[in-house]
Amino acid sequence: MLAERLLSRAVSIAQGGYFATTPRPVPSLPGPEAGKQHLLYAHVPFCERLCPYCSFNRFPFSEDPARKYFRSLREQMRMVADLGYTFDSLYIGGGTPTILVDELCETIDLARELFGTLEVSTETNPNHLIPEILDPLKDRVQRMSVGVQSFDDGLLKEMDRYDKYGSGAEILERIQSLEGFFHSLNVDMIFNFPSQTEEILRRDVEMVKASRCNQTTFYPLMASRSVEASLKRTVGMVDYDREAAYYKTLVDGLSDTFELSTAWTFSRIGGGMIDEYIVDYEEYVGIGSGAFSYLRGDIYLTTFSLRDYSAAIDEGRMPVAVGSASASRRNQMRYRFLMSLFGLRLDKKAFERDFGVSVERGLPLEMLFFRVFGGFATDNAEELTLTEKGRYLAVVMQRTMFAQLNDLRDAARKAIASDERQLLFGDGAGGCGGSEECA
Repeated sequence: MLAERLLSRAVSIAQGGYFATTPRPVPSLPGPEAGKQHLLYAHVPFCERLCPYCSFNRFPFSEDPARKYFRSLREQMRMVADLGYTFDSLYIGGGTPTILVDELCETIDLARELFGTLEVSTETNPNHLIPEILDPLKDRVQRMSVGVQSFDDGLLKEMDRYDKYGSGAEILERIQSLEGFFHSLNVDMIFNFPSQTEEILRRDVEMVKASRCNQTTFYPLMASRSVEASLKRTVGMVDYDREAAYYKTLVDGLSDTFELSTAWTFSRIGGGMIDEYIVDYEEYVGIGSGAFSYLRGDIYLTTFSLRDYSAAIDEGRMPVAVGSASASRRNQMRYRFLMSLFGLRLDKKAFERDFGVSVERGLPLEMLFFRVFGGFATDNAEELTLTEKGRYLAVVMQRTMFAQLNDLRDAARKAIASDERQLLFGDGAGGCGGSEECA
């Protein structure tokens, strides 16, 4: 698809000048701006085994280092409160946040103690859909997101998830049992695996509809340079030429039960919610090793080293660095354009109010591209909305931006000692040996 290739290249070039080649350490995150709403993101980087396609900061689980990490995470949360931030929403991602449910509960309880009433979202894996983990979270978590990726047994085996989490039929049964347990239940899926056929994708769509979840997110498989070797060895290389066709297949297949909330998030008709915090909140504060923040037009990231993270927190400082090269107005406009269209609507009046220029004058090339390729369904003085083709182009923009973020993650990993880096990209079986060396 010509438009996909051109847009991928254009976003890569534009964003390439935004992200720093080498993150620049700073003493702390900046304080809040008056009148701005922020979401708090907390990262828990531990998994029982490491998935070959995942480029997020994650380490094989070992209990002692993980408990020490949770203590450091709560201490950083207190530091953020001391900066003057307030939040009404907390998103806990990973990794596997439910890896130690007692520590997770203590972390949520502290957040509510520091910031008051919070809507809490957290992620988990299918093997954690059991009473001893879920019951303590029932009154603490409103939004639960389950990483399924696919219900196809063949794909689950390729991803090294079958032995960990069970068959697609077993996972479906666990999810069905949770109907009504949380206010919002999201199922995370991935499409465009190299060995995924359209028939497999259509079956996945039907399984999602049968799961009784009230939301699903279908991410396109994103190849990151940091996981390219393991990705090629396990599931193969991504074919972007068929991505648009697969996207259409899943959109059409879900349309009788779900409606689009973002370009790749689908909410059950009559009862869904959006779990994409980057759409709900333009700015967010990230805590924990490998977490990102977006504040005042700059990206900040926290050290990817567990060892350095714990040492810094013990010393009473935040181990953060600026990951953006420039917080220019144009870069901020591009970010608003991308996120608004990913959320399916750009408010032109709000854009002009916040940037002092219309979107046509501020981003002429971006507007021209979408107009030429038929991306806009509505294009008037008030708003931009997207055609079916435009929604896919929003997927391309978001996927390309995430690839750029993965390059920034790679830059951050260069500072990690070799033994920690091996844990990141090893098979995940070795763990930390129960020692404190990884923390």
